[in-house]
Amino acid sequence: MLKQRKALKPSAPEEPLFGEKRSDVTATVAPTAALSAADRCDRCGAQAYVRVELANGFELLFCAHHGRAHDAKLREVAANIHDESDKLTATPANAPAEEH
Repeated sequence: MLKQRKALKPSAPEEPLFGEKRSDVTATVAPTAALSAADRCDRCGAQAYVRVELANGFELLFCAHHGRAHDAKLREVAANIHDESDKLTATPANAPAEEH
């Protein structure tokens, strides 16, 4: 069974205090935080490399394998997909020169 986590949303603005004027502010969405080794696939428990944000504010995390396996369906329901699976094939900066 997939777990759902509520994504953080900005809180509603408070009413201005007596005598206080409030200027118009445009709300912006903070960029999605990078996935860490602590983020686990909701399907199998492996390290997550794909975060799927749904329109209802929930998010799903997937390993690269399950992210690819469910890609078509996820694109239908996702508000945003954050994919870091390219980290799996990247050569580390401290790798020997012959590996670059």
